[in-house]
Amino acid sequence: MKYKLAICDDEEEQREYVLGLVNAWARLGLHLLEIKEFPDAESFLFHYEAEKDFDILLLDVEMKNLSGIDLAKKVRKENSMVQIVFITGYYEYFSDGFDVSALHYLIKPVDERKLYPVLDKAVENLSYRQRSVFLSTTEADIKISLADILYVEAEKVYVKVHTVNEVYRSRISLSKIMEQLDDTFYQVHRSFVVGLRYVKKVSRTDVTMLNGDVLPIRRGIYDEVHAALIHHL
Repeated sequence: MKYKLAICDDEEEQREYVLGLVNAWARLGLHLLEIKEFPDAESFLFHYEAEKDFDILLLDVEMKNLSGIDLAKKVRKENSMVQIVFITGYYEYFSDGFDVSALHYLIKPVDERKLYPVLDKAVENLSYRQRSVFLSTTEADIKISLADILYVEAEKVYVKVHTVNEVYRSRISLSKIMEQLDDTFYQVHRSFVVGLRYVKKVSRTDVTMLNGDVLPIRRGIYDEVHAALIHHL
């Protein structure tokens, strides 16, 4: 599979340095890459408007005019799968990446020991989008990518599959649809199974998803859910 990767940094020397590391990683793992370099967020967004097909973004946080964080927020509004990696000289920005589901933060100076495992994880996540569940609705039989499922909700003899774009309803038991899911999903309540990648916050009483939906959590399993989230970071 060929991946499209962007390096966005307003320092040419830094762009070239990261480019060298990325190319070395690709050669080592026999990955096919198309790499684009951008000197600022604005030039990236101009290109992105025409070709919204990037798989991995390596973004400098501190850029003039529009920061890497702001750029990521614009992209994330319409792309749930792109793998976003921030490169920064400051730890203070770490909390900002949570809002855009950043894969990782790398502190400058970056080296292969730090970058290569992150790129490996990005590729693993991207391959995941090919996996799907099959669902029969009143309109048609459809295939839904696991990567697009926010959570599954049991509703009497039906389930509602909440995805990033819409909600599908099917006459099937929750246990049956769970057979098609994997360990990136977790049953937090008898009526709810959540996609761990879309969990924004978990407390002892509820789970908040990235789309703002708040779901109940079964009493006594907070530690288990928290451990599952940590495992799948």
